[in-house]
Amino acid sequence: MAGLLPLCAAALLLLLLAAGGAIPPPEEAARMARFVLHHCDWGALATLSAQEGLRGRPFANIFSLSDGPPGPFSGSGVPYLYLTDMEISVQDLEINSNASLTVSLAQTSYCKKHRYDPQNPLCAHIIFCGSIVKVNDSEAGLAKKALFSRHPEMESWPKDHNWFFAKFNITNIWVLDYFGGLKIVTPEEYYSVKP
Repeated sequence: MAGLLPLCAAALLLLLLAAGGAIPPPEEAARMARFVLHHCDWGALATLSAQEGLRGRPFANIFSLSDGPPGPFSGSGVPYLYLTDMEISVQDLEINSNASLTVSLAQTSYCKKHRYDPQNPLCAHIIFCGSIVKVNDSEAGLAKKALFSRHPEMESWPKDHNWFFAKFNITNIWVLDYFGGLKIVTPEEYYSVKP
């Protein structure tokens, strides 16, 4: 029986690693931000509308994203997107590239498992502010691998839509993962930790 305990502990560790590890504690806000982004496949991107009748007003839209292939420690922390100029939010970004991006553990099984409402602070969500920029040729391969590994359907999207890889250039980060208000994380803190 005593020999089974180490085997069970090892099996549990492998399961945790396969599932992306345990959620970071609230005092590790930078790790939480990396964790949430890496475990989310989409986010709400808010722009300032350039559309007739909405010009200058906030406009939010859903976009698929990825910071790297699924699995523990494989995320770069950079939110990559696959975009086309035909998309209404991308047209907004052509006028003003500033945006905010919100990702939430509500899209994972974590919050449902714990019966957390998406608005409950324990159902962590992260708000990034910054701008959307097209990736350069040297980064395109990384963006493609990150996105197509999680969103394989993207490879078959119509070529005549002129898709391109972009990234969210993070300038500010707010973490809401516990009671007591938002926590501010700098991009330097964010990129210096692993999820």
